[in-house]
Amino acid sequence: MIRVLVLALAWALSGVAGSAEQIPFDETWKEQGFLRLFSNEYTLQGARMGVVSDGTISVIWRPIDAKLGQARTASWNWRVDQSVVATDLTKKGGDDRNLAIYFVFVDAETAQKLTRKTARKLLRSPSTRGLVYIWGGAQTRGTAHPSPYNDALSVKILRGVGTGSFSETIDLAADFQRAFGQAPEVLVGVAITADSDDTDGRIAAEISNFQIK
Repeated sequence: MIRVLVLALAWALSGVAGSAEQIPFDETWKEQGFLRLFSNEYTLQGARMGVVSDGTISVIWRPIDAKLGQARTASWNWRVDQSVVATDLTKKGGDDRNLAIYFVFVDAETAQKLTRKTARKLLRSPSTRGLVYIWGGAQTRGTAHPSPYNDALSVKILRGVGTGSFSETIDLAADFQRAFGQAPEVLVGVAITADSDDTDGRIAAEISNFQIK
């Protein structure tokens, strides 16, 4: 227990309290495909990223620097020009959504040991917890529930299906406490996905000005 507390303190001191950083869309982002499916198209343009999903699904992943491990809020702009239809995101299968942004946390001791290069390895760790913010689904805006694929992921609907352009600011600490009954520890990565394979739909979208602090 003492060792865990010491490691947590070390991570906390590794960053500047209250500092904010814009997360660039650059070569640091790596696509994590699914073997049986075709991949989405991601266009990395520095301050923004375009996404086209045409009957496809994949995840693009970025590890977070240790100095931002204690980040507790995030903000971004997102736009959808083509949308999939509404689906039930509480059930496996048939659960397409326009965009989903994942924030992945682990405990301080695990953060020292795990590689952050792939999302799949992190998600296999028993200490991993994730918050998923979604544009899509048939549920009411603000609805939150466990992912049907993994109880360690908590899903929150920020926007329903349809097109438009919006700015979001989220409280990671409050949402984590609500979902898991405890404060988050170390943020180790973020991921973005667009999902149109189940309904054979098409998504054209963009995310920009992505910041965490």
